[in-house]
This record gives sequence, C-alpha cells and structure tokens, in this order.
Amino acid sequence: MARAPKVLEKFTVDIESLDQDGRGVAHREGKVVFVEGALPGETVTYERFRNKNSYECGRAVSIEKESSLRVKPACKHFGLEPGCCGGCAMQHLDPNAQVAIKQRVLLDALWHIGKVKPEMILPPIFGPFWGYRHRARLTVRDVEKKGGVLVGFHERSSSYVADMTECKILPRAVSDLLIPLRRLVESLSIRQRLPQIEVAMGGNGAIALVFRVLEEPTEADMNAFEAFSLEHGVSVWLQPKGPDSCYPMHPSDLTALKLELPEFGVHISFKPTDFTQVNHRLNETMVSRAINLLDVKPEHRVADFFCGLGNFTLPLAVRAKTVVGIEGSEQLVERARAGAADNGLAQKTQFVARNLFTWSTTDWDALWEQLGGIDRVLIDPPREGALELARTLAATDKRPPRIVYVSCNPATLARDCAILHHEGGWHIRAAGVMNMFPHTAHVESMAVLEPGPKPERVPEPEQPDEAIAQVSEP
Repeated sequence: MARAPKVLEKFTVDIESLDQDGRGVAHREGKVVFVEGALPGETVTYERFRNKNSYECGRAVSIEKESSLRVKPACKHFGLEPGCCGGCAMQHLDPNAQVAIKQRVLLDALWHIGKVKPEMILPPIFGPFWGYRHRARLTVRDVEKKGGVLVGFHERSSSYVADMTECKILPRAVSDLLIPLRRLVESLSIRQRLPQIEVAMGGNGAIALVFRVLEEPTEADMNAFEAFSLEHGVSVWLQPKGPDSCYPMHPSDLTALKLELPEFGVHISFKPTDFTQVNHRLNETMVSRAINLLDVKPEHRVADFFCGLGNFTLPLAVRAKTVVGIEGSEQLVERARAGAADNGLAQKTQFVARNLFTWSTTDWDALWEQLGGIDRVLIDPPREGALELARTLAATDKRPPRIVYVSCNPATLARDCAILHHEGGWHIRAAGVMNMFPHTAHVESMAVLEPGPKPERVPEPEQPDEAIAQVSEP
C-alpha cells in the first residue's frame, strides 16, 4: 500500500527582512523562521518543511498582505512549486530593491561578524538585469518519463533538472540553444555519459560549449558536434576529465573567447572553463571603480593578490609603474604573462605562482623588498576569503597607503576586515555592493581600507563559524 503524502503544518507570520539566500525572515514562538518566496513587510502563510530547535524553514503558500516591491517574475520557469527552476531566487522582488537588500546584507555582515562599520557607503554598481550571465554550467539528464533529454539548471532545492525551454538571465543567443542542445544530446551514442555542458560567451559575442564526456565520442557523435557547431555558429569543446583536460574540436577556437576592458584598451583571451566574471558589463564597471578607488598614479608599485588571468592586473599596469600579480595556479600565471605580452604590458608586469592560503610575513617582506615598497594592494579572493593575507597585513609595519578588497562573500570579507581593523588598525573607509548576479541572493562587494595606528589591545575574536551563523541559516 502506498504511503500517504506527508501533510505539512501551516503558520502565518509577518516578514521582517530577507536573509542572504533571499528568504523572508520572521519570528514565531521564539524561533527564527526562514520563508521562501516571502518579502519584507508582507504577511504570509507558509508550510513548514524543516523544524529545528532554534529555527524553522518553510515556503509561502499564500500572501495575506503583499509588499509594494513584489513584481511579476519575467521567467515562466521561476516559482516555488515542484519542477520550477532554482537558478534565480528573487525574481518576485523589484530589481532595484534587490540591490538595496544586498547592501543591507553586506552592512549586517560587517557589523555582526566583524564588528566594523565603513565610514562611507559606496553607491551600488548596477548592470543589466536580464541576459547578463555569460558563463553557466548546465546539467544534462536523459529523463524518459519527461520526454527525453533535459538541459538546464537544477530545480529549486532538488538534484533534478528543470524542464527549461528558455532562460531570461542567459544572453538570448545562449537561451535559444536550450532546445537545440536537447536534440543534439538525444542524437548521441553517449547521451547517458554526458552529465553537463559548460557555456561561456566572450565580450566579442563568441560562444563556446564544453561537453563533459565520460566516454569517448564515436565518429558519428563527432560529426553531430561538428554539424551543430556549423549550424549555430558556436565552438565545441570536449572535456574528458577535469577542467584542464578540455580542448576545442578546432584549434583556431583556442583564442576565440575574449574579455574586453575598453576603458583601459585591454582584452584577455580565456578558455571556457576559466574563471571569469559572469557579468561582463558589470565587470567593466567593477574594474574601473576598483582602480579609481585605489587612486593609482604613474609612479606606483602595485600588488594584485588572487590575480587569475589578470582581470585587474592588466588595467592596473596601464596606470601604474609596475604591478605584480600573485596567483596559486602556475598554469594561470603562465597565461596571465601571455595576456600581458598580448596587450603590450609585459615590461610593466610580473606574475608569481604562490599559495596565498599559506601567505606569511616572510612572503610579504620579500615582496616588499623586491618591489622597493608597495604603494597599493588589490585583493580579489575566492569565497574562502584572504585570511592569511589579512593576518599578515595586520601584523606588518610595512603597510601600503591603500587597499581595495573585492569580495564575493560578505561573511569572509567581514572576517578579514575585522582582523585588519581590530588587530592592525586599518580603517574601513568605504564599502558597497555590486549587483553582479541580479535575481539571485549572491552578493559581490568592495571595501577600501587605509592604515591607522595599531590598537594597544586586540579584542577577543569571534569564532568564524558562530559569527557567520548570525547572518545566515545555521
């Protein structure tokens, strides 16, 4: 006998704010309540699907009092119901209000985690709200009961693939490929051994598709890839193992993708599996703001930490005397050097491969001596932040006059700013957000720091895990 479906309890609450995942936050009977699909100022009825001692989670099933900021989602695949796409979290919220909420998330993280407040709030950086996502990882599944192959993002809170026919946050040229990609994969002998397709689009409009192949394609498969490439004007890459194993079917496609930074006359060639910012228009604005905030002069010596392919390093080199880019991957360092040469900046740049998660005062002293002093520092770490670098800059007496820290995680930015401020006396002169990922809860931000007198007494630091839990679900 089939088990009856579980009946979820329903409750009604007033929504006070949004959390870092775009969920409404309320309180009920001494607990924090996280409600998917609810907005600040609304009264909603939700069904509870998770119940813990200090918090519970649910999804809105009816809106009793609606916020004036609620809008109709532009994408037909957005929603809370089973089967809806999980790629976006905030399409029901006015795009300008999304930015204001992200600014609040940043300031809350800086205070609750770091016990720091910026002296000035930077105006948010905006970009296009739709068609902005130039990089994406699409999951592929052959689902017979849904009619065949599905290509798209995962369903909300699920490992299943959403049945998508379009995507509003992908460029139209990429969104239009979703159905043709289904038909292509259905025609392949390895359709069961092709779990994902990486999509990358260059600033020049070139599109690359990386097919993750767990089995060698047959000659017929290769012919199908070739025909698809010709019909749709895209370059096809195959990835048999890790990201570094990907290769184009045509060697001429190796340099087809380019990231453009026209204000600085810089272009950067990249592979479709390389890390580049997904929102090219906003990246241009972000780079310009960071360099302007650093106030780089022609005589300055600059260090760019976590430099990658040189997204900041090369524009910095246009303005500065010399720039050293430091990155953990030797392969990326080699390609950054090639990019500098390609842009005529080889004489003004150096690139070093170094594990920045074990950075020490000895490393900093050596770099300082090598450059004859450091006038400016740019830090752009992954989500883990730059803990060891922050500790070094807090401890050293060899201090550059200004740092710009670009972050993709408010929690680790707050942790690192706390170390720099409370242990090293650095002042957070300014901070603000960049709406790199509209309609998602992802928060990109930037902070400007300048040195001040070191404190005589260093406060006892909070435990990072406990502090981060204060601004997100446990």
